[in-house]
Amino acid sequence: MSDDWRLTPPQHLSMPRYLGIDYGERRIGLAVSDPTRTIASPLTTLTRRPGKRPPWAELERVIREKEVDAVVVGLPLDLEGAETSWSREVRDFAARLETKTGLKVHFVDERLTSVMAEKAVRGSNLPKGRREEKGRVDEAAAAIILQSFLDRERTRNG
Repeated sequence: MSDDWRLTPPQHLSMPRYLGIDYGERRIGLAVSDPTRTIASPLTTLTRRPGKRPPWAELERVIREKEVDAVVVGLPLDLEGAETSWSREVRDFAARLETKTGLKVHFVDERLTSVMAEKAVRGSNLPKGRREEKGRVDEAAAAIILQSFLDRERTRNG
């Protein structure tokens, strides 16, 4: 597979989907918007080995299957809102994703999304074993990140 898999946005979609990403050291939580770009839903979690490159082939597959035309990545900031060394790593990942796909990447402050995601997963009606799956929180965090972006865009575009 070529290292560059630029995608052309699907021509038949009037309102393509956004992909939300909670990029972590061990897992990458993914969420997707509905075609109207109103609601974000948890999608899946990709596993990555610390220090290894992200699972590009799996990301490409998800982007193609879900007909994504833009990506929203959670940007980890410290409690004062400053960037950290992990913020730089996330920005590097996002820049590489943008280069590989040709898709626009947006950032959303992800402070406290993991806490909100844990509460949401714990409060869900899933059986206890499913609620405790580590990837479920990452997917929920990606959905919170994406929903935050969708709400902000809707307010901005009024």
